Amino acid sequence: MGLFDRIKRAFGGSEKETEVTQSEQKYDQGLAKSRKTFGERLNALFANFRSVDEDFFDDLEETLIGADVGFDMAVEITDELREEVKLQNVKEPTEVAQTIVQKLVDRYEQDGSNEQNAIRFASEGPTVILFVGVNGAGKTTTIGKLAHQYRQAGHKVLLAAADTFRAAATEQLQVWGERADAPVVAGKPQGDPAAVVYDAVERAKAENYDILLVDTAGRLQNKVNLMNELDKIKRVITRSIPHAPQEVLLVLDSTTGQNALIQAKEFNDTTQVTGIVLTKLDGTAKGGIVLAIRHELHIPVKLVGLGEQIDDLQDFKPNEFVYGLFKDLIKADYQIDVAASDTPDK
Repeated sequence: MGLFDRIKRAFGGSEKETEVTQSEQKYDQGLAKSRKTFGERLNALFANFRSVDEDFFDDLEETLIGADVGFDMAVEITDELREEVKLQNVKEPTEVAQTIVQKLVDRYEQDGSNEQNAIRFASEGPTVILFVGVNGAGKTTTIGKLAHQYRQAGHKVLLAAADTFRAAATEQLQVWGERADAPVVAGKPQGDPAAVVYDAVERAKAENYDILLVDTAGRLQNKVNLMNELDKIKRVITRSIPHAPQEVLLVLDSTTGQNALIQAKEFNDTTQVTGIVLTKLDGTAKGGIVLAIRHELHIPVKLVGLGEQIDDLQDFKPNEFVYGLFKDLIKADYQIDVAASDTPDK
């Protein structure tokens, strides 16, 4: 049984009340804008539904691209639907809509078949997590929220302020450190970021910290210098702790849609990204970007921001994400709103 059928059985096949976890509620609320927009796009497509012809497939491809599922996936899903229509003789709008969503969900599951969404921790010694990404994506806020979560779980957490070139970066991280009760290792303004990281790693080892979270600069306009800087930071970490960093997490602002995908490609070309943090999912209609990232980059999403509160940073849960994005379309009794349903076919 595929992911689509499992979710349909678990969530959409019955009207009876089921127990909803706090995590499911956050995904449900956090993906409301994306879910609404995706549904509106499909409804707009089917409002002009006459028959499943080449015009329909062209419109479908544009609809999927507009929903930020990515160009490659949009083309492949459209091609697969062409074959499905021929094989199954699918004609009714509701059948076509369900087939589209099923294709998206099945492809999403296939792309993530060997994906590890959990954060990796060191078997002994401090776990080092390096955060990269352009300025404004939410790196520092993500680090602060994650530090809070780890402290609440009883871990001893240290922060490193290696974004030494942005005036407010260190101060911002120190504010988060105070909130999370996690000390911050900082250097001089405009100082060497790698030197800050070296000091932080040595302190983490000497004082038996469980987790070290490292903030870095994000000046993509100076891409060569930035990537050289990140490479130097990683070498400093590895020399002191051979198997670290355990994670290099790329923080992306999901509200930027396809621009986030471009950033991911650029960072992944020059540094070994092990996972992605998608911030501000609750404030955007571009949740489909997760499908594009999985399909085109094969980098696991590990954390998602589903709100502004300190506890709204969530571990990424693929099933809950898919249900949160498609639940209005995936229910067994779903009936798409076809405004022109009484118009004769061609």
